[in-house]
Amino acid sequence: MYSTVYSAAIDGMNAELIKAEADISNGLPVFQMVGYLSSEVKEAKERVRAAIKNSGYSLEPKKLVVNLSPASVRKRGASFDLAIAMAILNAYGIVDGKKTEKVLFLGELGLNGEVEPVSGVLPIVIQAKEWGFIRCVVPKENEQEGKRIKGIEVVGVRNLQEAIGVMDGRIKKEKDTNLSDRESTYRTPGSYGRVRVVSGKSEMVKRTEGNKGISGEFVGEEQEKLEVKTGEEGQEETEGKVEEKDFQDIQGQAVLKRAAEIAVAGQHNLLMIGPPGSGKTMVAERIPGLFPPLEEAEQIEVSGIYSVLGMLNKDQPLITRRPFRQVHHTVTKAALIGGGLYPAPGEISLAHKGVLMLDEMAEFQRPVLEVLRQPLETQEIQITRTRGTYRFPADFLLVAASNPCPCGLYPSKECKCTQKEIHQYLGKISPPLLSRIDLCVEAPKVTYQQLNQSKKEERTEEIRERILKVRKIQKIRYSDRNYQVNGRLPGAEVKKICILDPEAEYIMEKAYDRWNMSARTCHKVLKVARTIADMTGEERIKAEHLSEALGYRVMEQGEYRI
Repeated sequence: MYSTVYSAAIDGMNAELIKAEADISNGLPVFQMVGYLSSEVKEAKERVRAAIKNSGYSLEPKKLVVNLSPASVRKRGASFDLAIAMAILNAYGIVDGKKTEKVLFLGELGLNGEVEPVSGVLPIVIQAKEWGFIRCVVPKENEQEGKRIKGIEVVGVRNLQEAIGVMDGRIKKEKDTNLSDRESTYRTPGSYGRVRVVSGKSEMVKRTEGNKGISGEFVGEEQEKLEVKTGEEGQEETEGKVEEKDFQDIQGQAVLKRAAEIAVAGQHNLLMIGPPGSGKTMVAERIPGLFPPLEEAEQIEVSGIYSVLGMLNKDQPLITRRPFRQVHHTVTKAALIGGGLYPAPGEISLAHKGVLMLDEMAEFQRPVLEVLRQPLETQEIQITRTRGTYRFPADFLLVAASNPCPCGLYPSKECKCTQKEIHQYLGKISPPLLSRIDLCVEAPKVTYQQLNQSKKEERTEEIRERILKVRKIQKIRYSDRNYQVNGRLPGAEVKKICILDPEAEYIMEKAYDRWNMSARTCHKVLKVARTIADMTGEERIKAEHLSEALGYRVMEQGEYRI
């Protein structure tokens, strides 16, 4: 007897369709597994055998061969266990093969038959809908994660017996009580995942099995829109009420707050330089609260990254708040940008649609900082391995903080660092990387008077309201583009959008020559000036807008120049 059951595996950010084939024949009772298997998949033989036995099913001794295809795809992880077990039970006639034709199975099996949770369920369910499946059977703990996608039935099972019961109709689908009837659409981010390079150009890998639907038709570039379920209460449905840190807690530091507002308003990368205790980290931690809420499509996109890494909470399976990732200076390149033997997303992808915080930036190893240059420019990261090139999303706002010198006291008289030591310290932030940072501001030491002033500081909500208005202006301006903020304006469009009045043009020309600016740095200044002008409702960039933007380049002028 021969049977086929479908499962899936995560390769990068993409789901690969895996076919579990089981064949039973007369001969010596043996259980063989083939199909380019990793060690943990090979061990599935014993897990599945024990799970079937302890679930109350006695199998006649036969020669049993299980193949996971396509053979060209390396199978790893334990998510194929349930599919393998169902294929075997199908071949023995315990499960009706016709009822499993358009069903995808995911789950690790314990020896007692329990179905354990696995990672990557959300992107797999998204792709399963594109492939033409009508149902996904997943571990119970992954059920709510998969149910975020409407238009495909997702059933959670606790054990192998329940999975069989779902197939023969003994266990009916539970009524969805946790999700509302609200719907939205989401287009699968097919640009991310594994690609190959052909004649200097990148193209998505098109595998016969990995991209076929059940009908055998290939999925084209124009993919079907997915319907997404969300909670009635928005953020509170999944994450509850979280007390956010507020800008009103920060005394003084008006320049830092202003820079933070500009940074979020136009999606401009920010670097703060100042002594320890000046409030740099406090400002950075409050920046996520300035962003507009994540849109539903963004929630699914961000949640998919966390799902691949197994970082979703089973009780809160949807990321509804902007990520904030604070990275320690001991981080490795692989941990920062992603990688490994089987490439997986890193910190910059976990910060997608949110904030990446680099505290003590000058303490990072220079090679680690340099890997940020590509994603800061393209909002994605490409990782090349012998198996292919992988692409991960990395559209984040970089917020960095640094001491001005090794002791942190420069330029005060208490600083004992030599000019050479200061230069070497700040020199870890290379000019090419610095040119990708839009705002570089000084964070002076807070005075006693500022610390104890009675003046009420602006709340985060008040600042956010102004930012939303500025973002609305940009959204209208770039309504026909694939970007919506000034910070993502390509160099070719800068001259068209960032129009200077005569006085501002004169100032820009003088600053360009005096500071020996690169074209990229010049464009960064103009984009920031464009955002500042939008904040005042001006169509043209005036001298005061440009002058303020130039003031946010302390690493290229005065005592901080490297």
